[in-house]
Amino acid sequence: MPKVIEWVGAREGDIVWRYPREEIAWGDNLIVHEYEAAVFFRDGKAYDVFRAGRHVLTTANLPLLTSLLSRIAGFDRVPFRATVVFISLKQFQGRFGAQGQTKELAPLKFYGSFWFRVEEPNLFVNEIIGGQNIYNTDRLQEFLRGYFNEKLIDTLSQYSLVDVYGKLDETSLLARSTLYDAFRRVGLELIDVKFEGIDTTPEWRDRLFFLRTGVSAGEVLRMQTVQKAAESLSQSPGAAVGAGIAIIPPLFQQPQTQPTIQCPRCGFQNPQTARFCMNCGSPTQPGQVCSRCGTANPVGARFCINCGNQLQQTTGKCPRCGSDTPPGAKFCLNCGEKLA
Repeated sequence: MPKVIEWVGAREGDIVWRYPREEIAWGDNLIVHEYEAAVFFRDGKAYDVFRAGRHVLTTANLPLLTSLLSRIAGFDRVPFRATVVFISLKQFQGRFGAQGQTKELAPLKFYGSFWFRVEEPNLFVNEIIGGQNIYNTDRLQEFLRGYFNEKLIDTLSQYSLVDVYGKLDETSLLARSTLYDAFRRVGLELIDVKFEGIDTTPEWRDRLFFLRTGVSAGEVLRMQTVQKAAESLSQSPGAAVGAGIAIIPPLFQQPQTQPTIQCPRCGFQNPQTARFCMNCGSPTQPGQVCSRCGTANPVGARFCINCGNQLQQTTGKCPRCGSDTPPGAKFCLNCGEKLA
């Protein structure tokens, strides 16, 4: 006699349920309620999916499973084995909460809620239910909490403390847009995310004022190191006074930066050895100005780098000392001899 395969007694909040018997016969009746899906699972893979309705199981409505079973002799004359997994398609709420760090390694504690639903039952069963051997709601919620926390920790580590601290709405939107694809890869739709709290340690809360004014995290740490060193030395008698002479001055010194030279055209700070600006390409070293186009050329240039105009004419020779003299010179630069 055909049997009825049905999820009976589903409670509010239940997401997944496995039919307890694996012996399935052709002609059995499968009943799928509204907002449910039934997935036939065998040998580690999801096959046919049924939506709401009453279904009499035949080879016609189980094409994928039939293709597999057709390679088994006599499959149509005896009950075959398969797991029927019922999935609720309603919207559910999950909880998250963990501790991570920002890109400047500031500790970050957070918690909140997320809302989701099963979008692709066959993919969901393949990736989570069958793949992780999770067939009850409590274990599933625990798995999703860990999955969400892991992805969120990776996401927040790419942002600074200033970007996320105290910005619950903005961070919630960021988390949803970032984790949406991660949930789709396991057959879920991430509907919404709501941060209920984001916090850090007292030390990093004190540093937020400086970080928000544009001071780098490294400079903030240096200033706090100076403060702590000074406090420590002030509490130590005798030898600490001498030690402070050696310790404190290096801490107060600003980090040394590479010497730069400013571009005369755009003001960009270039390395001191640069001959041309890395921003606009203009010469950075003072040189001769072209009489035709007005372009400033590097020292020693004989032709304009903009229009090709000749910049220097052939130099003359001093009749007394033989030194080179620039064009138009009336006296020698070396010995003062009057030139013709």
